[in-house]
Amino acid sequence: MFRTITTILALLIVATAAKTRWHELESKGYDFKQYLTEFQKEYSPNEYAMREKIFNENLQRIKQHNKNPHATWKNGVNHLTDSTPQELGALRGYRRATEKTAAMLSVTPKVHPLFPGPKQAPVSVDWRTTGAVSAIKDQGRCGSCWAFASAETIESFWFLKTQKLMDLSPQQIASCTEIPPQCYNQGTGGCEGSSQVVAFSAIIANGGIVSEWTYPYQSWPGTDFACKWANNKTVAPVVRLTSYTVITPNSYDALLDALATQGPVTVSVDASTWSSYESGIYDGCNQTNPSIDHAVQAVGYGVDSNGRPYWIVRNSWTPNWGENGYIRLYRDGADNSAPRCGNDPGAADCDGAPTSPTVCGTCGILYDNAYPVIAD
Repeated sequence: MFRTITTILALLIVATAAKTRWHELESKGYDFKQYLTEFQKEYSPNEYAMREKIFNENLQRIKQHNKNPHATWKNGVNHLTDSTPQELGALRGYRRATEKTAAMLSVTPKVHPLFPGPKQAPVSVDWRTTGAVSAIKDQGRCGSCWAFASAETIESFWFLKTQKLMDLSPQQIASCTEIPPQCYNQGTGGCEGSSQVVAFSAIIANGGIVSEWTYPYQSWPGTDFACKWANNKTVAPVVRLTSYTVITPNSYDALLDALATQGPVTVSVDASTWSSYESGIYDGCNQTNPSIDHAVQAVGYGVDSNGRPYWIVRNSWTPNWGENGYIRLYRDGADNSAPRCGNDPGAADCDGAPTSPTVCGTCGILYDNAYPVIAD
């Protein structure tokens, strides 16, 4: 009994201890043993050496980046610092849905109108301050980002309609979304990935989405599970959709206006360089050939004290990552100039044919965005 209480107290102390920040890595002489204690990790002797090597290499890169006086963001350690490239890649489960995909899903989307433009929009918007954004979540080792971004945005729009915020089930989306057979290369659903457009369409086809409480998340280890709800609806859905609205691809004004007038939206980005982000306004993506691979939720935009504009983006990699689970992306195009654009070399059409679409904005944030239409 004494050992049990002592263990619980030790875990509570670790859990409530302040996270080591980027500027403390040098002063604390931070090392792998401290990292394991801080993030409550244990490894076998064989795996320990491999993880320590990865951690040390990443730690050196983090420190080197933070010495750059011109960088507008800082990198730091988090629960991902000792992860392999394959493990990090598995978290990024966005798979592009093309017009062919939408047609196969038998849902005709609405289109967000191109008005009124940035000059009429508020200087800043943050939907977190209105109560429309739920707590940061954890997709675990599963590539279910697309399911989380979709569920989170439906939560926000349900709140804006009813003033009631509830946690909806990303597991239902991950497990009960059927991918059109012609679109296998666009994701098989679950931890293998898909898109928000496919998620919204599946929710419409299934008659709605249930709460997290009635269909809790299970896929933290990166494991797929068979659908427990769609064909045996023992629990009534709590939110229904009639459609979804797409935002004009690569339009800065359209995304800004949607955030200003509608609410948080699902956005798709290249997050391949995000794993060590800790704070500041991020501008470290490959803008020439961004590979759109991750789905997240944009919850607003603003300008920092130095006049640098940013998008506020919510991730699903726990509050240990970034600015308590968020990242601020440089808002390219805010000065009425054209945002930077590149070509995504990793995209594929619905039949598997390779394409290289133009994607614009920091980390491609302007490319593929949408929000749900809640049923009355």
